[in-house]
Amino acid sequence: MVHKILFWSGFGLAVRFWQLGIEMRPFFNKESLWAYPVFAAAGGSFGYWLTGVENRQMKILADRRNRLLEKRKRRAEREGTADMEKVEEGGILASTS
Repeated sequence: MVHKILFWSGFGLAVRFWQLGIEMRPFFNKESLWAYPVFAAAGGSFGYWLTGVENRQMKILADRRNRLLEKRKRRAEREGTADMEKVEEGGILASTS
């Protein structure tokens, strides 16, 4: 989580440098030093939000994978197949078998 926040904070600082470069203004002007923490905080907050989105998506995917595996297990039991090896117990390719 921390690495994503640090990356996006750095990205915010890079955006500030890019902005000043486009405007051809000096990077470390005394009157505009306050903007660097603002850009870093905006980037860091985006990284924090993005971490939460990723966690929610991973939870949803794990729940769906578990439901699909349970459904396959019930179907195999219903069909009476003794070949339970076809029902994967949760691998990367669980949806392709």
